[in-house]
Amino acid sequence: MFTKITNVTTGVYTSLLDNTTGADAILVCLTEAELRQDGVLGQPQLDQALERMRAKGLFTGASGELEALPTHGLLPYAYVLVAGLGPAATRDTLRAAAVFAARKMLALQFERLALKLPSGFDSRSAASALTEGLLLGTYRIASYRKNEPARAELRQAVLLTEAAADAALLASAIAAAEAVAEGTNYARDLTNLPGNKLVPASLAEEAIRIAQHYGFAIEVLDEHEIAARGMGGLTAVGAGSVHPPRMITLRYTGDPDSADVLGLVGKGVTFDTGGISMKKPDGMEEMISDMGGAATLLGALHVVGQLKPKVNLVVVIPAAENMTSGTAYRPGDIVKMLSGHSVEVLNTDAEGRIILAEGITYAKAQGANRLIDVATLTGAILISFADIATGAVTNDDEFIKPFLQAAGAAGEKVWQLPNYPEYRAMLKSDVADIKNATSSDRWAGAITAGLFIGYFAEETPWIHLDTGGTAWLWSAKGIEPKGATGVMVRTLAAYLCSEQLT
Repeated sequence: MFTKITNVTTGVYTSLLDNTTGADAILVCLTEAELRQDGVLGQPQLDQALERMRAKGLFTGASGELEALPTHGLLPYAYVLVAGLGPAATRDTLRAAAVFAARKMLALQFERLALKLPSGFDSRSAASALTEGLLLGTYRIASYRKNEPARAELRQAVLLTEAAADAALLASAIAAAEAVAEGTNYARDLTNLPGNKLVPASLAEEAIRIAQHYGFAIEVLDEHEIAARGMGGLTAVGAGSVHPPRMITLRYTGDPDSADVLGLVGKGVTFDTGGISMKKPDGMEEMISDMGGAATLLGALHVVGQLKPKVNLVVVIPAAENMTSGTAYRPGDIVKMLSGHSVEVLNTDAEGRIILAEGITYAKAQGANRLIDVATLTGAILISFADIATGAVTNDDEFIKPFLQAAGAAGEKVWQLPNYPEYRAMLKSDVADIKNATSSDRWAGAITAGLFIGYFAEETPWIHLDTGGTAWLWSAKGIEPKGATGVMVRTLAAYLCSEQLT
């Protein structure tokens, strides 16, 4: 189920003249200062070629730059890949260098890459970042063409260290980084599935496969059990589809002596037409990604299953397909939730917050005493951050601090939005406990959408993550691919598995 394309191992670096790995190319990462030094590649003609590129401004050593220099037999590699690291080597710049190197290798149809670990940087941290970047960079969306040509694959990568004693010490860092990257790519695969290949029932089947693979406890409620337990919100959102909803719950107990349980809730709308409040047709195909929050949590569980952190988790995924039909819920409906609260439905396209509210309540009932929800919740988040950052809302500033630190360590951008009483007041209803939309979603739409979910968290410490701008991209941007990005898998991995990743 989780296939490793790239086999990452270690070796000892002596010089560019010594290719003991049989690699087709070698990656050399340089800071801006290192690029200005003499003889950085150790071969005069290649150093002259690199210097000419620097003099013309074609390669400055900035992060994100990568050039492939053909060696013409001067070295025992077909190419030297030179990547810029910016002013200094960091995990982010090393990760990016490896992503772009992997993409270049695929473009050149080479299978074996050697990577020289940068000097003056912690070798475990460098190995982790480079491994993660390599596997992320090999990602490509699945194709359904009848006669799809065979794709080139990067099958082997060797991390070269100058100290033989270091090579054996890097194995655990490489394995942990592989788990994180594979979890991210898995979330991408799941999110990229077409709507006719992923419905609530098949999303539940995928969760069952993960649970069986790693030994997690799992419970799946069908539409009859959902209705019988009083989950009127989830029932309503799924009522317009021939594919009925599911409530999926997985449990991981990594610290049985602790009473602390973190609840993770992910939006699992497998396709979103907007319901009666129909979306515009242009770009609606992107709505296969509206279960990106669910995919993120299943990807994170893939990491947890391998690294086994000392935490307790209850993972809740309310899954539905938001369609329009004679049985669909309507604007103006009053829906009774699992919590007992009533919701006035003003917009059926604001469905994600309704099912997440059910998930939050159910996670609390399962023992969660802290909560994080992940959702492609609003288009309004794009107005604030474009597709650059994930928006966060919380009712507990102390709770979110270590999470934001984890996001920084993972290289994912998260920005906290305010939680002022005036925003919560915008959700007051004249006829119900709360309404699911405000009079204008153009005004603080991402904040009020998050605070709708927070209403059901009540006093439980809670973080909401709106990935409406970051879970899916129309074209590749930086290290992220076109289509699904698997955003927040790396952050959740850094937050949950910090001991295993350091």
